Amino acid sequence: MAEMVKVAVDAMGGDNAPLEIVKGAVEAVNEDDRVKVLLVGKQDLVNAELKKYSFPTDRIEVIDATEVIEMSEPPVMAIRKKKDSSIVKGLNMVKSGDADAFVSAGSTGAVLVGGTVIAGRLKGVERAPLAPLIPNKNGASLLIDCGANVDARPSHLVQFAKMGSVYMENVVGIKNPRVAIVNIGAEEEKGNALVKETFPLLKACPEINFIGSIEARDIPAGAADVIVCEAFTGNVILKMYEGVGAVLISKVKEGLMTDLRSKIGGLLIKPALKKTLKGFSLEEYGGAPLLGLNGLVVKTHGSSKAIEIKHSILQCIDFSEMKIGDKISEIISC
Repeated sequence: MAEMVKVAVDAMGGDNAPLEIVKGAVEAVNEDDRVKVLLVGKQDLVNAELKKYSFPTDRIEVIDATEVIEMSEPPVMAIRKKKDSSIVKGLNMVKSGDADAFVSAGSTGAVLVGGTVIAGRLKGVERAPLAPLIPNKNGASLLIDCGANVDARPSHLVQFAKMGSVYMENVVGIKNPRVAIVNIGAEEEKGNALVKETFPLLKACPEINFIGSIEARDIPAGAADVIVCEAFTGNVILKMYEGVGAVLISKVKEGLMTDLRSKIGGLLIKPALKKTLKGFSLEEYGGAPLLGLNGLVVKTHGSSKAIEIKHSILQCIDFSEMKIGDKISEIISC
């Protein structure tokens, strides 16, 4: 039997901590017996939440952390000063090998800074990008980077493409994933200075299946498997995805309640509609891994509910078992 994957979870991070964090952890261990969760946070509060649930007690452990890094705190200062915070303790567990991964819905800045400073980058990795899976017509694409490196250089984007290809092939199971760079047109000569300089480098990279530029409107159609961009563009794409998705679902529900005929039709299509909308929910894909570190760090939305916490924990299993860190080191050294 394979060794159990140990995931440290920031029990105090996010808008719904510790209630939704603990619930998501319980759902994860109840769903998959390959994972053990180490809940890092204020012990009394976490234990009080755990009492509400039934779960295998040998697969959830509470690690006391007396401090919490708030969303509004300067990340670098917070990481330096709050050594007993749930974020710093969780990241140190990854660094020491006491945990295989760390999941947090807390301060994005603190997780990014702490991941780089405490866990550290793999040898040869210039920048660690945030890479969430986003739904598309055929399944999901990897958006890399979505928030970690606003001022990226061409060499960074080439590494992002390589790391994203490794992730999609080994974790998602897409052979020879199609890589595209976000652009304002399909023509090679289009784009800003960063895109124009990066395009020929990606085109000449033998380790990836580069298919050229992709416009934002083609991302939901599944035109590429790995979507490469710097963090400013990636974050705009991600937030637009979230906003349009929420409005679309709201308008569909509103339309189904306009009159008696639509209500009856809504009841008839409800099972199929629910299944379809579920496939296009970002919550179903877990958090965004910070690729290229010594160990796995996953950042989830600050507003995450239990379902996203559960999926964020479970995605750590494949990452660990497939030894993605080793594979990234191999392709970066090429």
